Amino acid sequence: MTLTVDTLCTWMNKFADKVETNRQHLSDLDTPIGDGDHGFNMDRGMKAVEEKLATKPADLTSGFKTIAMALISTVGGASGPLYGTAFLEMAKKSASTDDLNELLEAALAGIEMRGGAKPGDKTMVDVWDKLVPEVKAGNLTEDKIKAAVLATKDMVAHKGRASYLGERSKGHIDPGAESSGYLFEAMLETEGLL
Repeated sequence: MTLTVDTLCTWMNKFADKVETNRQHLSDLDTPIGDGDHGFNMDRGMKAVEEKLATKPADLTSGFKTIAMALISTVGGASGPLYGTAFLEMAKKSASTDDLNELLEAALAGIEMRGGAKPGDKTMVDVWDKLVPEVKAGNLTEDKIKAAVLATKDMVAHKGRASYLGERSKGHIDPGAESSGYLFEAMLETEGLL
């Protein structure tokens, strides 16, 4: 599964469309357990990504760096640095490989390192941790993506703003997990990626 600049741009544009379509939903998910702005922040960030990628990057590394910097500079809260770190780690890794599996593993390691979250902490890590191996095995499906996102609903948050709520964070899907689900759905819909 080789990633090219063209497939990267298509993937990001599809992700941006999903975020834009669901920005109110993402912010609604964020309201009871966060600041209520995840969808609007992510939408602003992904619009910036689309604008930057309109001028096609020369190679994968510069493409990933462009995405990372756009997200870090425009997305508020923890999401900007976390998504930004994921793409920065992919930028570093892409200097030596264009294999999607290796790039995603580097991204997941970066997210875990940056946010300090582990699987079960009710964060975007829960989705990445479940789905990266599915991508690697060639078994990623929409149902598996939905299940990974939904699994955060019954967890108690141990990281981020939601962790202040303790047990009361149960019963809510983590907004970062939901937006990560869109990232993997967009991957699934990008021809030639999986």
